[in-house]
Amino acid sequence: MNNKVTLDMLPSGRRAKIVSIVGGRGLTYRLYQMGFTPGAIVEVVSNYGYGPIIVRVMGVETAIGRGVARKILVEPL
Repeated sequence: MNNKVTLDMLPSGRRAKIVSIVGGRGLTYRLYQMGFTPGAIVEVVSNYGYGPIIVRVMGVETAIGRGVARKILVEPL
């Protein structure tokens, strides 16, 4: 499959595989520490189209800002 999108585009309940993170070293490092690594499976728990997005990665739910989610490239499953 070659239908890559940014994480903020996925609706609630969808799962995806992280392909890459487009951002500076600081952001990339912080996201890696939270488990957002290429190949990791992420599930969108809550995405209302505005405000933060709640996601589950490596069994942990966390909220990330919409701007950060736009920097995470994923492949929907």
